[in-house]
Amino acid sequence: MTAARAKPYHHGDLKAALVDGALELIVERGVRRFSLAELSRRLGVTVAAPYRHFASRDELLAAVAVRALEAFGDALAAPSSELDPPEERLAAMAAAYVRFAAEQPELFAVVFGIGLDKKQRYPELRGTYEEVEGMLDACVAELCPDDADAAEQLGDAIGAAAHGYAALLTDQPGTPDPADVDRAAEQAASATRALIQGRGAL
Repeated sequence: MTAARAKPYHHGDLKAALVDGALELIVERGVRRFSLAELSRRLGVTVAAPYRHFASRDELLAAVAVRALEAFGDALAAPSSELDPPEERLAAMAAAYVRFAAEQPELFAVVFGIGLDKKQRYPELRGTYEEVEGMLDACVAELCPDDADAAEQLGDAIGAAAHGYAALLTDQPGTPDPADVDRAAEQAASATRALIQGRGAL
């Protein structure tokens, strides 16, 4: 994803413009250097204008994280069908996880680097996290229908494997080569199948 530079705000949906502009600034500068004052300047609104829609900087960041998580969830769900066996759905999710990290690095960074307490505050953000996690959990539960502890261990292992391959790919400088993305995605899928086959060892 290549973020377009924020344009001065004229009329329309200021709330959506704030989320778009915040995402652009985070892409450029990282979460820690993001400021509402700079965002307001870029959009051409007063420094008080964002507070008509968001009570604080963190509330706006939570809205940005919701946007990123929704895109992440769509990416995970896209490659497979409910008719596929759970093993293949999970393998497809792991591959999609890696591809999302490579193809949407800005959104991936927001999903995992926003630094907000989603469990105690921001119910919309917490709900979106739970929806995304629920896709993985539902597939794992089909494989471990009578053992919640085993399901949790398997789900954690699959998530860690997918994230590991994504991090190895995206931690390298520059844009990943498409062949490297394909290879990492297939490795994540293969690791997922191996974890499922050997889940008794977990």
